[in-house]
Amino acid sequence: MPGGTTMRRMFRTSHALAALAALALTLTGCTSTADDPTTPADLPAAQTLLTEGAAAMTAVKSAHFVIDVTGKISGVPLKRAEGDLTQEGSAKGTATIETLGTAVEANFVIVGDKAYLQGATGGYQQFPLTAAAQLYDPSAILDPNRGVAKLLTTIKSATTKAKETVDGRETYKIEVEPDAVALAALVPGVGAGVTGFLWLDASTKQLVKGEFTVPAKGSDPAGVVAVTFSKYNEPVTISAP
Repeated sequence: MPGGTTMRRMFRTSHALAALAALALTLTGCTSTADDPTTPADLPAAQTLLTEGAAAMTAVKSAHFVIDVTGKISGVPLKRAEGDLTQEGSAKGTATIETLGTAVEANFVIVGDKAYLQGATGGYQQFPLTAAAQLYDPSAILDPNRGVAKLLTTIKSATTKAKETVDGRETYKIEVEPDAVALAALVPGVGAGVTGFLWLDASTKQLVKGEFTVPAKGSDPAGVVAVTFSKYNEPVTISAP
């Protein structure tokens, strides 16, 4: 069973992964300042799509997410995560993180002001949520007045690129450039210069997939964060272990 120091690192990372979930949820539907004139005439305008996407994501009560990180992103030890998230800020799932040069898989549960983490062996350990608040506040992800909604209204640019089928769902692919300040409020340490694509369901305008490039920093090359979302608004029960 990991020692206290390692468990604390994993705890911080569990919140970082939820924040990364926020990265994907955050970039789900956004309001652009202007539509790129190169948008094909047979595709909806980005501003229209993303305004509808913002409204759709504001109404989301729960979602299932999968995050895969390719490359080494400074300050982000997460390699993979999968779990469920609620508008109230509760979350549960698994995460694979890199700590002290070793990949470690952990189970996490977040309920109210408490967080619980379980390593490869042993039971769950409880931590106060406030211990990681400066890194990530999970209650912000689906809160209409913070996080996602804030970022969606501050996107710097967005362009509709194509209509594609993703996981059997018809989607619109949109290229986005998020506002660095709004993004940093949800994903501390990511920094400026993040660009990417998101795929909004053509019917519901909910996020189906997001793929974002984090620029190189220092000796670390550029990294890619890929996120997929499903099971929107399906019943989710999250309780303390």
